Amino acid sequence: MEFLVEKIGMSRTVEVPSVPVTLLRVHEVKVCEVREDGKALVAYSSSKKMNKAIAGQQAKFNVSEDFNKFMTIEVAEGTEVGDLSTAPLSEATLVRASFTTKGRGFSGGMKRHNFGGGPGSHGHRFGRRIGSIGNAEWPGRVQKGKKMPGQYGNTKNSVKNDIVSFDAENGILVLKGSVSGHNGAKGLVRIVK
Repeated sequence: MEFLVEKIGMSRTVEVPSVPVTLLRVHEVKVCEVREDGKALVAYSSSKKMNKAIAGQQAKFNVSEDFNKFMTIEVAEGTEVGDLSTAPLSEATLVRASFTTKGRGFSGGMKRHNFGGGPGSHGHRFGRRIGSIGNAEWPGRVQKGKKMPGQYGNTKNSVKNDIVSFDAENGILVLKGSVSGHNGAKGLVRIVK
């Protein structure tokens, strides 16, 4: 079962020794349509502008204008059309959080792959370059998968986290450790056990 969440930020527990935690806000979600494969079309509130396509979907599934974004998530058996219950989060102990990592654009080898670079003195021109990338006469080309400069970040990442607590009244989920993404990023949380 999955839930749509928004990353608030990181904090720590008060006890000694303290534990780093991530705070997530569970979004209010309305189930529009349940499919046979265990997935459901849901609507949630977003700052996205309205258009005729969204208005048509809202009229079709009889949801208010506040719920102006649609997506498909996995739901538990027996889920019905209406508000999605967050009660299973109160009993869960382990979840898998899926977020998009921070995008860092086109980055060099030192930042992207933690290369050492060359010495910082004595008049050479090595600097922050990655060094030799090819071989001799055989194979006569650069091997596939060679660690080189390129797009860094902006990829989907999933990590398992223990649940520290869940405040059902305010919809705040507290996970042990960190999750990917910037503060305010939207992601999915799937109950593992």
